[in-house]
Parts: sequence; C-alpha cells; structure tokens
Amino acid sequence: MQKPAECTTILVGKDATIDGSTMIARSEDGGSTIIPEAFIAVNPKEQPKHYKAVISGQEIDDEDLLPNPLRYTSAPDASGKNGIWAAAGINDATVAMTATETITTNSRIQGIDPLVEEGGLGEEDFVTLTLPYIHSAREGVKRLGYLVGKYGTYEMNGSAFADHDEVWYIETIGGHHWAARRIPDDAYVAAPNRLNIDFFDFNDEENFMCSSDLLDIINEYHLNPDYQGYNLRHIFGSSTIKDAHYNNPRAWYIHRYFDPEWEGEPGDQDQPFITYAKKKISPEDIKFLESSHYQDTKYDAYSTTNTEAEKKLFRPIGINRNFETHILQIRNDVEEGIAGVQWLAFGPNTFNCFVPFYTNVTTTPASFQTGPDFDLTKIFWLNKLNAQLGDTNYKVYSALEQAFEEKTMAKLRQIENETDRAVKGLTGRDLQEKLEEANQKMADLTYKQTAALTGEMVKDGHSLMKLKYDLLD
Repeated sequence: MQKPAECTTILVGKDATIDGSTMIARSEDGGSTIIPEAFIAVNPKEQPKHYKAVISGQEIDDEDLLPNPLRYTSAPDASGKNGIWAAAGINDATVAMTATETITTNSRIQGIDPLVEEGGLGEEDFVTLTLPYIHSAREGVKRLGYLVGKYGTYEMNGSAFADHDEVWYIETIGGHHWAARRIPDDAYVAAPNRLNIDFFDFNDEENFMCSSDLLDIINEYHLNPDYQGYNLRHIFGSSTIKDAHYNNPRAWYIHRYFDPEWEGEPGDQDQPFITYAKKKISPEDIKFLESSHYQDTKYDAYSTTNTEAEKKLFRPIGINRNFETHILQIRNDVEEGIAGVQWLAFGPNTFNCFVPFYTNVTTTPASFQTGPDFDLTKIFWLNKLNAQLGDTNYKVYSALEQAFEEKTMAKLRQIENETDRAVKGLTGRDLQEKLEEANQKMADLTYKQTAALTGEMVKDGHSLMKLKYDLLD
C-alpha cells in the first residue's frame, strides 16, 4: 500500500534569489493519518549495502549501490513501516535533492508504457538510492533516470536537484521513461501535483534531458496534440477538473505573489512552467507561500467575509496535511564547508517556523529526531499540537503565530550569521563540530520559542472555551 503524498514544489535559480544561492523547496503532504517526520544525517557506514523496497519489494542489485556513498542529510518517516521515504537532503558534495512531487498522467502514455504492477521504485526509494552517489545536479538527473529505466516505477513523480550552479526538475513518464529540464538561472518554478514540464527542446542537450527513445514514442504513437513544438504537459499530462481545483490554483497563487500583475484565473490549465519574479526571492518568501491559504483572496479558508463554498473551492498550499517542509539552499557567498543549508519545518506550515540547519554534519538535534508516537519533547508533535489548537480560532491565534515566527526567524538568522563568521577557515571535523553546536543551538531556541507559543495560545484560549459559566455573560 502506497503512502499518500501530495506536495507543492518551488524551485529558484541562483540569479533569481536574494543572495545568489540555488534553492529547491517542497512541502511533504500526506493523507488523513498523521505521518511523523524526522531529521537525520546518514553517514556512509549507515547506507544500505543491499536495498529492498518495503512497498514494492523491489531489490536493488549490489552493482547499483556504489561502494563509496557520500554522507547526506534526510527527512525520513519516523516509523519506517512504509520504508525510508528520505524526502530531501544535501550530500557531502553539496548537491541537494528533493523527491517527490506526485504528478498526473494520461491513459495514452500508460497504454504504451504502463506503470509497473510488480516491483519498481517510487518516492519511498529515490533519495536513498540517488543522493549518496551523485556529485552534481546534472548527475542526479542521469542517475535517477537510469534507475527508472532499469527498474521501472509504479507511480508518476517529479524530483528536483540543485548544486552551486544548476537547478534541474525531472518527471517520470509512464513506467520506465522520464524527462528533465534545467531551470534558467533567473527563473523560478511552481510545481503542484500535475505533470509540470511544458515546452521541451529535444535538440538542446544542455538544458533538456530525457529517455533516449522518448521522441520516438511521441511520434510513433501520435501523442502530440499540438500543431507545432513539444509541450510535455499536453502530451503526457492531464487537464482535468481535479487539476483545476486541486493543483492549478496553488501555482496561480505563487505566480500572483511574485508578480502582482500576473493575469489568469486559479483554474487555468496552461500556466507556464518557467516563470520570472518581479523581485529576488528569499527563504522567507518561500515559507510564506508554503504556508499560504490564499490570503487576501475570496478563497481563503480562514476568511470571515467569504462563503463556505468559496473557502472549499480550491486546495490551499498550507494545509493540515503538511507534515514536513524544506528549502534546500546551496549558498555561493560562503566557504564550501558551510554552503549547504536545509531549512526545515515540521507540521502544518501555517503554525510553524523554518530552521536553517547546516548539512555538513554527522548528527542532528534530538528534538528533530522524531519518534512515531506522540511526544512533546519532539518538535514535530509540538508543532502538530499548536496547529490543531490554532485552527480552532485562526483570528485569535494567527497574531500570536506571526509574532512567534518573526521573532524566532530573526534569532535563527542571528545564530546563522554568527556561525558563518566564527567558522571561517575551519575544515574537517573541527568545522563539523562547530556546525553541530550551531544546529543544536537553533533547535533548542526553536523548541523553547514553540513551547512559549503553546503557552500563549493556552492563555488566550482559556476565555474562548464554550464549556464555561460566567455570571457576567
């Protein structure tokens, strides 16, 4: 049985960010059951020597598990009962990977190359089998494409890679095919749960990659509905009513945020894949968007001036089913040893805070090493509690959350800036120890501030309880 996983991906090229870094971000959303997420560092000795998927039972030949895996961070499922689901991380070569964005397809391609019914790989497996073995974003695309071609996949997915210079997005097509596009340095991408790549140039190998026979399949089976060019979303994707209500509005809101003059409606099926912002993009921008519930529109789920029908018309980005969200940032204005930063937040994004963890580490703070059972010493469960409490009266609790997030982010930024300066010139284990200390300091601060937020919400909520009797009422 597959774990439900529906996400929102944002990708940003280095010339489109405020500090010249590359950034790839994704919310990891689940279904109705709470899926606790953790944050760990996987050292080479902990990488599997032989791999067997839990969901599909697919076993990976030892020849495809290279002998010298790199260390990497990951955000796996805490229970492990459905497999690792490593989700996202940055490796020792300062290459980032996020996987996956669940996407859509159509019957035409599945009639040619069906999703595999026995074995195969999917979101459970991709990070574990790819990230420890790559030294560039481009190499990540090629390895993931190789794995999909050899073992097949039972689901349609999008994944992203980033290094100092390049950002790539790759989508699986059918059971054994794939296509990828490099994101221009001055552009960003908003990718919800649909097939997202539109324009594709089969003659430009610098910026586009795909299965060797993909063009042949398109032509042989008459898959292209357009008179000119190749639009992969038109060829392999869907344009359904579900897309109009569940997927497209998320991209629309992101585009509207980065370009207030953006034209179009939430349900539009042909919103472009490659887009350009009117300002340079920061991690704070991405956090706002990954937390958004269509603020300042009539579709806001928390608005008091719209109708119940309008509130439920479109799926928000920030939602109760956000269980883990990350920004993988590769910085270009610092030394190599501190270039990789994994901004991480657990639980619904409307009521949490990103933490900029250094990834050149061998261990992670205990409060982020979540267990499967409810435990208020773990930040995942504390965030989940705050979100469920905050959801009962957003008008009251949102002001508290906003103050908490701004104050906490400022203090985390301060720790990061101080650490960047303090570790200049350090290398090896001396550097890692300082970064692990900084990560612990940021985790402790975040936990303390989050617990304080819980206290403030309890205080303010006391008088709002329905179970009361006041002689003055």
